[in-house]
Amino acid sequence: MNENNETKIENATEETKEENIENLDEYQDNFPKEKKVKKHIQALELVDKAKNIVQSAEAQTQECKLLLISDLKEYDNAKRSLKKGGLEGCSELLEKAGTQTSVRLEEEAGGIVFETNEEIPPMPIKSVSSGRFTGVVYALLAGLVTAIGLIYLATEKLGITLIVTKTPSAERVQNIMTTFSTFVGLDNYYVGIGVFIAAVLFVTVLVYLIRTALKGNANLHFAVKQFAEAEVYTETKENCKIEMDKVDAHMKESIETLKMYEVIFNEQKGKLERILHIEGEKQKSTEYHEKSYTEIRETKELIETIKHFMMMPMSEEGKLSEKSVLLLQRAKTKMDKILERLY
Repeated sequence: MNENNETKIENATEETKEENIENLDEYQDNFPKEKKVKKHIQALELVDKAKNIVQSAEAQTQECKLLLISDLKEYDNAKRSLKKGGLEGCSELLEKAGTQTSVRLEEEAGGIVFETNEEIPPMPIKSVSSGRFTGVVYALLAGLVTAIGLIYLATEKLGITLIVTKTPSAERVQNIMTTFSTFVGLDNYYVGIGVFIAAVLFVTVLVYLIRTALKGNANLHFAVKQFAEAEVYTETKENCKIEMDKVDAHMKESIETLKMYEVIFNEQKGKLERILHIEGEKQKSTEYHEKSYTEIRETKELIETIKHFMMMPMSEEGKLSEKSVLLLQRAKTKMDKILERLY
């Protein structure tokens, strides 16, 4: 069941991701027009939104779980109270009156009341990095390579060979720097230094900007995909919550019904004791007075109706069982008929 959930989420996510990537501008339209927002900032915004909706969905699901646990405990207490508070007593009196129910209490014991669906694995939301650190590293490396390349070109133009193990003389450094000025049609040492520094800085800054721009674009695409996955995850969690809300309503209705049955059984128990005291124990229930037989038959039907309901699990494949809903309605209908006769 867990694999099915994951497959369903993955399939839905792939479709949603493709739609969101194709319509990336729709996400960007949410940002102010007067000031262009960097893609990395947009990505951070989407990551925060994804975190918020996932956390909200998980919090609501957790609340539903706690409520369900409370309902199950109260339902179990109501069943125990019903058995001890009239159901078992009426069953024993029916046996003395020559009849017994078709469903034994032992068959109901240990039954699973509600079995939840396989838990959907939590969705971790990953953050995104700006790419500034790697941008600086790449930029410095590019600047170093550019500097080495320019020096190599200058030495080739001068026809000299630099020995890296030795520090070049001041005169040679001046000649190399002056050579750079010839690239702009001048022959000046200081201009050459300026050209050299400008070229290295230009490449360094360019590589940094390209790296951060590419990272920002990648971050936005990743954030869009993750946000799409978060929406699908949230929708799946919301469906679970809706189902659990149905179970909660059904459970509360069941508890009230069991409590009402306990009251009725206590009343029927008194009637059966009166019948047995006055008419005595008989082999067959049909041997009792017509009115007494009516009470015996109705008590038996009440017991069988509520037992069948308690035996039926409330869940079916992780969802509220339609059979349980129908049996609860049947139990309530039978209960209403008894109350109508009494009142």
